[in-house]
Order: sequence, then C-alpha cells, then structure tokens
Amino acid sequence: MKYLLIIASDPTLPSPAPGDDDFGAYMDAWTAYTEELEKAGAYVGGEALLPADTATTVRHVDGATTIVDGPFVELKEHLGGYYEIDVDTLDDAIGWAKKLPVGTGAVEVRPIMPTGPES
Repeated sequence: MKYLLIIASDPTLPSPAPGDDDFGAYMDAWTAYTEELEKAGAYVGGEALLPADTATTVRHVDGATTIVDGPFVELKEHLGGYYEIDVDTLDDAIGWAKKLPVGTGAVEVRPIMPTGPES
C-alpha cells in the first residue's frame, strides 16, 4: 500500500538555511533517512517544498474560480514536504514517520487511494 508522509512544521521556529554553518549536518539527517527508505525498498518519491508564502491557491466555489496568492488556509504549521512510500501496513508507514528527522513538527500519514489499472 502506498502512503504519503506529509511533513508539517511551525515556520516561526529556527531551521538551518543554505549557507548556515549547520545546514550540512541538517541535510545529512534527511539524506540518511532517504537512503534508509531506498535500501528498504519503500521509497517511491518525495520533495521539499518552498515556503507557504510562495503558494498560489485556485479555489472553486459554486461554479466560480478564484486565484489567490498564498497558501490555501492560514495555519500555524505549514506543509514543508512529503515522502511517498510503499509498505505493507499502516504500522510500517507509522514506523517510517517516527524516523523522520523533523525536529519539532508533525508527520501526517495518509494512505493513497488506488486509482490506476494496477489497483
């Protein structure tokens, strides 16, 4: 079963940025996690996202479409990235979510709905 590990964190908390002295060590933890997923055969894909203030929201309501600069809703935590994994059980997915090096933040584990011919 495929799962999405949705990474959310508070953007007001400090986090190393490219060029900071500790950015390399910060990224090493993410690289090690990704490599562990790959070695286990669970890695499908994943990406980091730019900050929420770079988002554009397209909203459909009652047949009308509006386009707004910014995230969909105002949230304390922002979506920072995701991993798509393929594991046998929800417990397996939760185990991988526990290993994510998010520091202070949350990881939502959500099953992906099978929709293709292989489902």
